[in-house]
Amino acid sequence: MTDITKTGEWRALEALSAKPVDLRAAFSRDPERAQRFALEAAGIYLDFSKNRINDEILAALLALAKAGELEAAKKRMFAGEKINATEGRAVLHVALRDFALRAYHVDGEDVSKLVRAEREKMRDFVRRVHSGDFRGVSGKPLDTVVNIGIGGSDLGPQMATEALRPYWAPGRRAFFVSNVDGQHLADTLEGLDPERTLFIIASKTFTTQETMTNAASARAWFIEKTGDEKAIANHFVALSTNERAVADFGIDPANMFVFWDWVGGRYSLWSAIGLSIALQTSFDIFERLLKGAHAMDEHFRTAPLEANMPALLALIGVWNRNFENISAHAVLPYDQHLARLPAYLQQADMESNGKSRRMDGAPVSCATGPVIFGEPGTNGQHAFYQLIHQGTDVISSDFIAPALSQEPLGDHHEKLLANFLAQTEAMMLGKTEGEARAELEAQGLTKPEVDALAPHKVFPGGRPTNSILMEKLTPETLGALLALYEHKIFCEGALWGINSFDQWGVELGKTLAKAILPELAKLGEEKPEASAHDASTNALINRINAARAAQKNDQ
Repeated sequence: MTDITKTGEWRALEALSAKPVDLRAAFSRDPERAQRFALEAAGIYLDFSKNRINDEILAALLALAKAGELEAAKKRMFAGEKINATEGRAVLHVALRDFALRAYHVDGEDVSKLVRAEREKMRDFVRRVHSGDFRGVSGKPLDTVVNIGIGGSDLGPQMATEALRPYWAPGRRAFFVSNVDGQHLADTLEGLDPERTLFIIASKTFTTQETMTNAASARAWFIEKTGDEKAIANHFVALSTNERAVADFGIDPANMFVFWDWVGGRYSLWSAIGLSIALQTSFDIFERLLKGAHAMDEHFRTAPLEANMPALLALIGVWNRNFENISAHAVLPYDQHLARLPAYLQQADMESNGKSRRMDGAPVSCATGPVIFGEPGTNGQHAFYQLIHQGTDVISSDFIAPALSQEPLGDHHEKLLANFLAQTEAMMLGKTEGEARAELEAQGLTKPEVDALAPHKVFPGGRPTNSILMEKLTPETLGALLALYEHKIFCEGALWGINSFDQWGVELGKTLAKAILPELAKLGEEKPEASAHDASTNALINRINAARAAQKNDQ
């Protein structure tokens, strides 16, 4: 395969990066810059004008995309080719939200029919729960959902459920348990009525250690509270493909919802994994979420590269990562309902593009995925923005906001938007020493006071930002926003020549944890000293075991 860093297009971008773009000067010279470096699609408006690019750089980035055969990579994904080569799988989360009745073939089978059938099964189940046709064993309605999963089986549905809070069905509650730390499950179950609670166990194989440990403990809690093991069938459903394990757990296979190998975990909220979203809102709301994503899919599939929002966002990401040497990227939603979006995108981006080997197994010859972090505005402003404004490392950022609030309250939203706009302006403009001195002098400070304070008031500026704006955070715009990021991540990985759809780096720690588990003492139990690991790990195991041996087993 072609190493993109060995192409003339890559070398042209390296030459251009030696001539830094002064954003202040660029905006001053070009009154049309903001209009030219912006576009709209599927209800999302993207302004990328505050990145350190110009027309020449953008043209060179588009040339790089052509050299990297980005269009061909996109077509292979939509065609159902097994682009996840290390696992021999197609990547077709787009099929989960296609409402154009397009066929998607995997190994000769049109999987769109399977998708539609499972979607209808979900719709019927949600209707029965909401109407009271499907009730708990005591006849009480099931108005509380506890989703037990981890990774994509937790982050996606949890993020989307919170983002859609204004659309929650009255009287319903949703909880999400992921951490194998027993405190997470215990804190969630405290105060819940088992007779009104529906547990969703989300594990494709039904063997995921953290999920199945939590599921077993939730099952034990339920049986202890109700005294009825057979009632599991009324209070537990599964999102899985392992029918035998589901039945052995006590779940009626009729209440097992499936998804497929061509649905990666971090791309699965559009599948049966989204059942918790539909139960907390309605199936119609869930379907609107899918349709918003489909609108962005269609834009991505059909728009030329120069007007293709995910592709352009990816090219800006490649420019910042590889030619501006920016290693961290902040996701900053100015909407409290998007509080979990940064965590969701941490997995989506870092698990996808945190790779150091190309598809052909050779080491990469350029930097790949950046560190993703973030918090909702304005909380982040009083936490880590200081480093973004004046730190020694340059960090790029995405600022995301709806023009209209779902929860109008006084002038709160106007103040939120003022901060959203001011922060990107400040990061672009900065403040020169001359401006700082003039400001301090206007405040009446003496010359020695100005000399002492002015250097601390200087902001370098030129910090790259994208502004992503929507009219309102609706199911449709949320779906479009998430699909935008999915396709951006795919495009970046395709250009870097890596597989964005496997995650072998997750496996090593899991394997070692299984080996260590038998070496850890139960409370009050003595264990022989560990010696099978490195000196640090052995010492830590022995220290933990000593503390546990000294603790009476009160449980």
